[in-house]
Amino acid sequence: MALVELRNVSKIYRLGDEEIRALDDVTLDIEEGEFISIIGPSGSGKSTLMHILGCLDSPTKGTIKLDGLMIQDASARQLATIRNRKLGFVFQFFNLLPKLNVVQNVELPMIYSGIPGKERRLRAMAALEAVDLANRARHRPSQLSGGQQQRAAIARALVNNPRLIFADEPTGNLDSHTGDAILSLFRKLSQQGRTIVLVTHDPEIAAVTPRRIEIRDGRIAVKVDMALAGLARQAAPTSQAAAPA
Repeated sequence: MALVELRNVSKIYRLGDEEIRALDDVTLDIEEGEFISIIGPSGSGKSTLMHILGCLDSPTKGTIKLDGLMIQDASARQLATIRNRKLGFVFQFFNLLPKLNVVQNVELPMIYSGIPGKERRLRAMAALEAVDLANRARHRPSQLSGGQQQRAAIARALVNNPRLIFADEPTGNLDSHTGDAILSLFRKLSQQGRTIVLVTHDPEIAAVTPRRIEIRDGRIAVKVDMALAGLARQAAPTSQAAAPA
């Protein structure tokens, strides 16, 4: 059974007499343990899709099943509970609170979950260990490099052991070398069985995931299994060489 199932999902906005379909009849499954990318230019609908998948918004039409729960008609409070317990988010600009140190930032989702202080600290340190940042636990965000701040944000996303992690342009505020290191960390987390959705406009970044979903004009334009695409590319020269002159 898929971890996420979208069926005929649309998001429609009305401006006067005009109807704007930010998403238009999207059907999509995400399997448990999958590492996929959602790619598209600005205005394509990829951010709207992430917001609906991430329970940050509700669809106008269609159904959404997340971890066995039908959530398309959930209230704002119910969606907030689902986000806290089942989802983790990593954003381009880190969103760390500057007055808190790293371990305190990582603890924040657990405070909203009502987890006791001693357990919060143990789990936060374990999450920092997982992203190789435990030695910076007492530092403030301003004392970290961009890559270290993003690792702290990833630890915060991991700390509640979410069923699904969303990474929205996670390398967009980093230099290429640091961005590659962050993508390697996501690959490592994927290999450990985490389900990760990477949202990007960059084809090179999308290419690191085994499956790519391309959004155009609110619709899924292309679904690519990168492993199968790679096999097809490898086979193409052989086929050409075998063709008669």
